[in-house]
Amino acid sequence: MAEKIKEKSRIISQEKIAGDVYSMWLDSEQITKNAKPGQFISVFSRDGSRLLPRPISICEINREQNALRIVYRVVGKGTSEFSGLTKGSEIEIMGPLGNGFPLERMEEGKKAFLIGGGIGIPPMVQLAKELKGEKQAIMGYRDELFLTEELDNYAKVYIATEDGSEGTRGNVLDAIKENGLTADVIFACGPTPMLRALKSYAEENDIECWLSLEEKMACGIGACLACVCQSKELDEHSQVHNKRICKDGPVFLSTEIEL
Repeated sequence: MAEKIKEKSRIISQEKIAGDVYSMWLDSEQITKNAKPGQFISVFSRDGSRLLPRPISICEINREQNALRIVYRVVGKGTSEFSGLTKGSEIEIMGPLGNGFPLERMEEGKKAFLIGGGIGIPPMVQLAKELKGEKQAIMGYRDELFLTEELDNYAKVYIATEDGSEGTRGNVLDAIKENGLTADVIFACGPTPMLRALKSYAEENDIECWLSLEEKMACGIGACLACVCQSKELDEHSQVHNKRICKDGPVFLSTEIEL
């Protein structure tokens, strides 16, 4: 795993792309050079009373311009602070963190599902850019769409919305069934109920499935045990049946974990 870097980064641009969803491009030569699809960065607040950073997944990587993109939803004081920053502002970040998606699992001739739900959609963009083979991106939204144009550049996009305003009415599995889609490998990120359903779907259909778990994290480096999921194997660090999402993940083979 590449060495993590903590640095001051300059904001190249920021814009609101949906109701409470923001897109920020950051200048970062070192992190950008080492980052992989599915990894994340920790973003630090300027407010000294908020000591813990916010983990945010990497959406896009532009190595030629030493830039990386994060797309995040405003859910509290920390992300609200980030949304108010403008071009040229500096912010402290650390990364790349986590293990990322195993791109080598897509052998020639295989088909993949890239499945994102809500704020689990952003990491699918860089994955779609780098993953080889036939890619089908199935994205689940509660209401307003975002990042569909970017995904459409690299994969065949299918959409599911809860109210049926776009694409399939229902969830990502409904979209898969409605469109008669099949795949050899699944790469997914999103809320736990979606990942739990995909884990069952993959096991029932004998499909290799890699899940990126969304969870509140504190240290981001595996020291505090604040973010754990239940695993089938003993964790060497804690000697219990769990995995540290920030350190051992956030991407896990679905058969290795319990949801």
